[in-house]
Amino acid sequence: MQYDILKQVTKDVTLTGDVRTDVIAFLTFHGFHHTLQHSGQVAVEAKKLAERFGEDAALAVQAAWIHDVSAVFPNAERIAVAEALDIVVLPEERTLPLIIHQRISKVMARHIFGVTNEAVLSAIGCHTTLKKDASALDKVVFVADKIKWDQDGEPPYLEKILAGLEQSLDAATLVYLDYLWQKRDGLVVIHPWLKDAYEQLSKPLNS
Repeated sequence: MQYDILKQVTKDVTLTGDVRTDVIAFLTFHGFHHTLQHSGQVAVEAKKLAERFGEDAALAVQAAWIHDVSAVFPNAERIAVAEALDIVVLPEERTLPLIIHQRISKVMARHIFGVTNEAVLSAIGCHTTLKKDASALDKVVFVADKIKWDQDGEPPYLEKILAGLEQSLDAATLVYLDYLWQKRDGLVVIHPWLKDAYEQLSKPLNS
């Protein structure tokens, strides 16, 4: 682990090398019980979706457990944290630091939790916005995170996303992307990765 900022948040946490065990220990130590509960729910959902669409369930579960570990860094500090982790920060992320947490979690996955699988790292790194040319595993974790969102009650798009899953993984993915796209004028920012993903997935429908 080469980053001092990551050493600081792990110095009193015992890591075993097992992702699920270590994420539970890490988030519990820092008092992020809500994030832990959400991550566990996303892991269960990601496993179901991976099995349903022929993806590697173990990889999906691993990505899901780790995807929000960056919650331990306060929103107001995330740009500084990202820069300390050598992440090139996009203008939209400076405006709305919340959305850079996916990229911070990716670095933490590699340097704290020992993840080397690039497919897992990719899924963690785009679980909030998705991205152009997203893999099926990226979409599995993305959709699982949206179904088991971290707010109270059911997501307003849940019925549509579940209906989309009856068609395809892409259809379900597009439901959430379109949900945000239709609200874009009222959002603080539209992340360029989300815009690229939306335009790519919606193109067959609009052509």
